[in-house]
Order: sequence, then structure tokens, then C-alpha cells
Amino acid sequence: MIEFRSVGKQFDDGTRAVSDFNLVVPSHATVVLVGSSGSGKTTLLRSINRMVEPTEGQILIDDVDVATQNPVELRRSIGYVMQHAGLLPHRKVIDNVATVLRLCGVPKKQALDRSAEVLGTVGLDSSLYTKYPSQLSGGQRQRVGVARGLANDPNILLMDEPFGAVDPIVRAELQTEMLRLQRELEKTTVFVTHDIEEAFALGDQVVILKQGGEVAQIGTPQEILADPADDFVRSFVGLERGQRALRIEEKDGQRIVVDEYGRPAGVLQ
Repeated sequence: MIEFRSVGKQFDDGTRAVSDFNLVVPSHATVVLVGSSGSGKTTLLRSINRMVEPTEGQILIDDVDVATQNPVELRRSIGYVMQHAGLLPHRKVIDNVATVLRLCGVPKKQALDRSAEVLGTVGLDSSLYTKYPSQLSGGQRQRVGVARGLANDPNILLMDEPFGAVDPIVRAELQTEMLRLQRELEKTTVFVTHDIEEAFALGDQVVILKQGGEVAQIGTPQEILADPADDFVRSFVGLERGQRALRIEEKDGQRIVVDEYGRPAGVLQ
């Protein structure tokens, strides 16, 4: 379990990124922080592994204040996946994944065996293990990034807009893969995105943030859609624009779900 207690962050230039943020991330759940640029979502995520140090409040993992832990050891114990994968260009795929394991003292052969195992888990073909990152597609690189985040079998996985740099088709595939991995591995996951559709697709709980890290609403996707907290939330999730005003139309024997403009949104099976 991860707990934020009255967390705040002000940077040296005076920018107030987050104020009095409180949240409990349940064990084995996926919590998504969603908001536009300047909403503090990445600051909050990076505070968990002390890549950013809060100026106020506490962050606890299983009731232990992260500020009392060695930051290097803390980071090695937590999986971290970023937008552009952050792979080392001069190392092969399997060696990239093995990096954290080797830093933690795992023998080379054991580290490589574990890396191959986790690359298979994320659906990457074994023929790619000896390739370099530049030889992979964007979606393949992101799978390697996820594999590296999972290599040390962490209890916690932090994901900072990991699918934001790939095209919509690959992004949908990676989201589906993420849901499968969560069902199988049951990690405690904090996921950052600016895309409300992605947040609703992946989150057991969604935290909608305003500028400066102010919480607009916390809830399940169903709770937020059924009872938005205010006009900001209504607009952010698309209710004011009619994007979620759906109806069913019949066409050639198929029941088609369309929005208020008649644009198809899906098919009822």
C-alpha cells in the first residue's frame, strides 16, 4: 500500500506543483493520475521513488516513510517505466532488461535468464532479444521498458505516460497488454496519463487533477461518470460536450453504439 499524507512540492523557482495531496493506493490495484500539463501528476509519481523530494508531507509504503529509506535502494526495489522507454542504446534488448538485476548483484546468467522470462511475459518475440533498441519499433521498445520495470519482480510499478509516444493502434495494444499483466501479476501500480480514455480503460481508481496538483475527484471510472464532482470534471471527462451521450442504432442487423453526432463508438455483441 502507498499512502500520500498532505504531500506538497514547491520547486526552487517558486513554482508550486502540488499542495496538500492525500491519497491511499491499495495493494494490487492500478491507480491512474490524470490531468493536463502542470497538474502535478508526474511530480507525485516521482515522489514515490524519491526522484522528486516533497517539500511537505509524507509518502509511506506499507507504513514506512520513504524519506527514511536509501534512495538508490528504494528505486531499485520499485519498477519504473517512462514514456520513451529510456533504453540504453549501446546495449542489446536482453542486457537492457538485465541492468537493474545486475546492479542488485544478481549473477549474470541468472539475470539473463530472468530477463528472457520477463520479455516473454510482455509478449516480445525471442528473436528480438539480441537486437539493439534502434532496431525495434516504438511499441516493441515500450514492451522492453515494461519488461525492465518488471525484471526485479517489484511489488510497486510506476508508469509515467508510458504509451504516450506511440501511434493509437499500438497504444491500444499496449493498454490491452497492461490489463493482462495486471490480472496475472497483481502489482500495485501508479500510472500517469493526460488521456482520460486511457485512465478509464486502465484504472481501478482514477484521480483527476487540476492545475497545481489540486484534486478534482477521486473514484472508479463508473463513479466519476455517474456523479462528476463539478463542472471541471464534467468537462474533463467529456460529459459537457456530449461525447458520452451514447445511443443504440440498428444497421444491417447490427446494433451500433453512436454518440450524439451519430458517429459510431462501438458494436453491441
